[in-house]
Amino acid sequence: MEVWKFIQQKLNQNLHVILLWVLQSEGSSPGRRGFKMAVSEDDDFVGTIGGGIMEHKLVEKAKAILADASAEITLQNQYHDKLRGKDQSGMICSGKQLIAFVPLRSRDKIWVNELIIQNPLHFYLQLSKKGISIYRQDENIVAGLDFKNDEQWIYSEKLDQRPVIHIIGGGHEGLALSELMHYLDFYIKIYDNRPQLNTMEQNKFAHEKHIVDYENIGELVTDNEEEYVAIMTFGYRDDKIVFKQLLNKKYYYLGMLGSESKIKTLYKELEEEGVLPLIKPNFHIPIGINIFSKTSKEIAVSIAAEIIKEKNKHLPTGRSKR
Repeated sequence: MEVWKFIQQKLNQNLHVILLWVLQSEGSSPGRRGFKMAVSEDDDFVGTIGGGIMEHKLVEKAKAILADASAEITLQNQYHDKLRGKDQSGMICSGKQLIAFVPLRSRDKIWVNELIIQNPLHFYLQLSKKGISIYRQDENIVAGLDFKNDEQWIYSEKLDQRPVIHIIGGGHEGLALSELMHYLDFYIKIYDNRPQLNTMEQNKFAHEKHIVDYENIGELVTDNEEEYVAIMTFGYRDDKIVFKQLLNKKYYYLGMLGSESKIKTLYKELEEEGVLPLIKPNFHIPIGINIFSKTSKEIAVSIAAEIIKEKNKHLPTGRSKR
């Protein structure tokens, strides 16, 4: 939201702004889909579309657009290949990205101010040649770019691009993981069944904190194929209660803290109880990369590293017919 708050501030000062927005990326492009940068007419700017000589060149283009009061939304490809005859970015990392130049003027204040006060988790943005629209998340919008030609195209994305992680267990490991995922720009929801737990009270990194009965955790942590779940409760009994409720739900990543022997015991007991958990590709049990972690913060590093690895396997590039 940093870019949108910058835009709000500048528009409220009656300054015009250009939003540079990456709508599609391929290959080793440094600017991924959803990256944004805003440039205002007082030469201030925030955000990034990938950095380097390409960004410098396109910022200069944005400044020129600011001087044109009749400028409209335009698209520009950037190819990171010096053999390309047209639209070279000046970079040699291969790949390409498609960038929209979106002029924003005083008349845009109203909807930008409205955007800032919404809960960003519940809304989508759509960009087309006609401008920007805001939609509720429940309106069957598909994220990505649908391109027909330079005049007919539409791009959609969540207003809040942060991935969501559910950390189930608010103890020392949960606190350490919250801190690390906060700096990695995740939206953090943390849960525990112990009221007035000091590590929950100390947790200033989580965006949401919930005291729950683990027997009902499945009602709060519902299916979402884009979200991450880390089970790290106080003990084996609670881990088992939580895992039984979540194992058949759909998440991008489901991990549980524990030793190999603990996990074997868990699966054996579940099988004896008539629960046959299938080992799914998104299960990471035991959780984390094995770096022989000892402390809470080392455990958090091992989990965060695994989550980053999984997240970056399938970075969004765009959905295009270009």
